Formats: sequence, structure tokens, C-alpha cells
Amino acid sequence: MDDVLELTVAEALRRIEDGELTAGEYFDAYAEAAGGDELGAYLWTANPGPTATPPPPESETRRRRAGDSLRGAPLAVKDIFCTEGIETTAGSRILEGYRPPYTATAVRKLADAGARLLGKTNMDEFAMGSSTENSGYGPVLNPWDRERVPGGSSGGSAAAVAGRVAPWAIGTDTGGSIRQPASLCGIVGLKPTYGAVSHYGMIAFASSLDQCGPLTRDVTDAALLLRAAEGRDACDSTSVGIDGGVELPSREDLDGLRFGVPRELSAEAEGIEAGVSEIFERTLGKIRELGGEVDECELPHAAHGLSAYYVLAPAEASANLARYDGVRYGLRADADADLIAMYERTRAAGFGAEVKRRIMLGTYALSSGYYEAYYGRAQRVRTKIADDFRAAFERFDYLVTPTSPTVAFKIGERTADPLAMYMSDFCTVPMSLAGIPAISIPAGLAEPDGGGAGLPVGFQIAAPAFDESGLLDAAHALERAIDFDTRPPGVRP
Repeated sequence: MDDVLELTVAEALRRIEDGELTAGEYFDAYAEAAGGDELGAYLWTANPGPTATPPPPESETRRRRAGDSLRGAPLAVKDIFCTEGIETTAGSRILEGYRPPYTATAVRKLADAGARLLGKTNMDEFAMGSSTENSGYGPVLNPWDRERVPGGSSGGSAAAVAGRVAPWAIGTDTGGSIRQPASLCGIVGLKPTYGAVSHYGMIAFASSLDQCGPLTRDVTDAALLLRAAEGRDACDSTSVGIDGGVELPSREDLDGLRFGVPRELSAEAEGIEAGVSEIFERTLGKIRELGGEVDECELPHAAHGLSAYYVLAPAEASANLARYDGVRYGLRADADADLIAMYERTRAAGFGAEVKRRIMLGTYALSSGYYEAYYGRAQRVRTKIADDFRAAFERFDYLVTPTSPTVAFKIGERTADPLAMYMSDFCTVPMSLAGIPAISIPAGLAEPDGGGAGLPVGFQIAAPAFDESGLLDAAHALERAIDFDTRPPGVRP
């Protein structure tokens, strides 16, 4: 069944419809592959065969809305999404053993459309990180080079898809945590518009930024998954869905489309590796060959995005993570101690170093006397960044940047330098702050600074809010022209 593992989900669904493959064979092939995962990508996997979790009964309403049924397609789910009766830890020891009594809306909608839970993927603890080294359950390895990180925080989902132990996956993106690992693992990663997909059942990091989205091997699969997951949810007042739904992409050229290259986030920006710059410029040439217009533009406040993000996100995290106190669920340390001591010891034992760092940063930013100087100012910068994007989209249909300033870096290389780690999100954070959709597609291979084998480079395209269908169409045309082979060397043919 090795050839099944090379099919995109859309191709596999066509084979199932034509009777060339059964849904059970498709699921079992991936269940066996996931069970032999050597990348650390999974924290829990389903069993193959009749003992596996059966596919849920399909909702006829959902099937009509989503188009073709997902027909039992195996789905890897980042462990930040609650799954009823299945351990959900958000990559943290403080939630070890927690089995939610309900399922996240995004996962439920995909199940209603016919998807079948394959496994829960490893992640940076509470989605805080850019390398998936912050997991309480060990790091994830990049399938392109197992001495390097897969990116984060959705590194488990990205590595599983690239490593052929999942056909597709969902992750979450707060400041780049879908797009950056997609870039480092050579796959497609889409952050939808804020509110396009429900947050209900998605364990919160920074509630005004967190967004569910797909990680897939091609743009068509990303559209297929998003089409089934998006929509308004009565359990989430921030969810609005995508008006008109999501169309599957079909565009083959870029005639008449205008692409802006923000000077502040371009290949010439500080910290962009030479190989990444070269691939980015080459991809701009592909856009021109396909008939698109490319010109420079400005996002005057984008350079301040990272600074604003690392005030706002930790501030929200410090409030969201206050609920983990050893009383209601998860770890409880020293239960015989007095209440305050039990709180302190539980949080000290259960949270990792990066989570503690961000809680402290956020608490400080929100404290009396500093709130306006830090949090208030960061919110004003966020508004300015959103205004910059709106102004740019008056001239351009889409904006393009490198996804990550570098290719995948070595495990342990940046753990002692949080600022260097945070710079991994330099090009992705502004889109998150503005709440707009952005996609990363693989654009080529580049040698890391210092030499070595070529590693994937991502190309990021951003669109106005709720223009996911247009964004996917443009990305589809460019993807066809680039024709990148997403299979890492050494991964089964």
C-alpha cells in the first residue's frame, strides 16, 4: 500500500469513488504508517483494522454543503484540539491524562464530512514555540533532516504530512505556527481569516490571534479541508465563517493579478538567509511568467509586528493559562499542601520553561503602571499594521513575502536564545495581527547558511480578509508552475 501514501487526499477520494480503493484500505495504510512513526510527530494514534475508531455517521446536510464526502479520509489533529474520550494535552505535562468530554467544533465538522481521526500530533506546549522543541513529550524531527527542527508550534502536524505518516492535518496558527512549519517541512500551510473556523474546543493560547487551518501536500487538499471545517458556530461568538464557502482552486495562470512585495518583509530584510532570498526572487519570476504584475509596496509598521506580538500574545496567554491550577483537571502536585502552595507547585511542575517565560512576560505587561506603556501601545501598533494592509490591498490583489527567514535550523541551535527563536516568525506575525488569510507553499530548496543539503523554502501569499477562494486559486496556479516534489529524501517512495 506504499503507493497509497503518495496520493493527495483529492486523488485518494477519486480512487475510492471509482472503486479502485476502499476507505478502510486508505485508513489502514496510514494507521500502520502512523503506528511506526519515527519522527515524534504523534502523541496518540488510532489502530488499523476493525479495532480502529469507526468513521462517524455522515451528516447529509454537511455532505451537501461540503461537496463530495471526505469518505473516511484519515485526519491528523494537533493535540490542542479537544477530542472526546481521547487524551488531549496541548503538548503540556500539566494536562497529562486529561480526556475531554466533548470534541472541538473544527474536528467535529470534519468528522461530519466523513474524515476519520488518525492521531493527535505533537506540538510546542500550549502552541508556544517555533520549533516543536518545547513539547513536554519530546521534540519532533524534520523528515528532510532529522537533526533539524520541523518548525512550530504545529511541527507534529507538518512533519506527519511531509513524512507520509498522515495525508493531511489541522494545526493552529497564532503568529505563524501553521505557515512556518509548512515552510520548513516543504508542504502547504494555510492560516484562514480570523473567525473563518470556530475556536470552540481549541485550547486557548492567545484568543484574539489563534486560528485553525490545514497542513497539506498541495493547495487543492488545503481548499478541500478548509471547505469542510469553516463556518459559523453557535458555541463561538467570534466565528463568522466564509461568505459563500470555499471553492476548489482551478486557476492555471495569474493574468491580471497584482502582487505587492512589502519592502519591510522582502528578501532584502535583515535576517533573511541568502538561499531563501534567491528562491523568493526566482518565485517572483514565476509570477511574472504566469502573467502576474509584481511591484514593491510598503507596510510601514510591519517591522514592529514581532515586538507587538510578543507583548499581546503573552498577555493573553497569562490570562488563559490561569485556569491550570491543579483543581479542575490535569496534574495536581502536592495535594496535601495548602491551596496557594498547591497552585504554585502544580504550575511549577506542569509548565515548561517557555510557557513560564511567556506567562511572566504577559503578567508584567498587564500589571498596574505598565499596562498602557506596553499592552496599550502594542494594541495601537496592531491597529496600524491592519491599516497598512488595507491600504496596500487598495493597490494590490495579494502581498507576497518569504514565509520563514531561514530554512530549518538544527535541534538545540536556538533554545538558549529566545530572541533568535522568535525571529522565525518575523514574516508571518503581521498577517496574524491583521487577522487576514495567508498561505505558504513550497517554492524550492536552498542550502542553509554554513552549507549542507538543500532544505525547503516557503513562499507566503497574503490576501484581504475572507478572500480564501481567490488566495487558493492564485496559490494553485503558482504551485503548478513551481512543481515542487514534496517527498523528502529517504521517505518511502
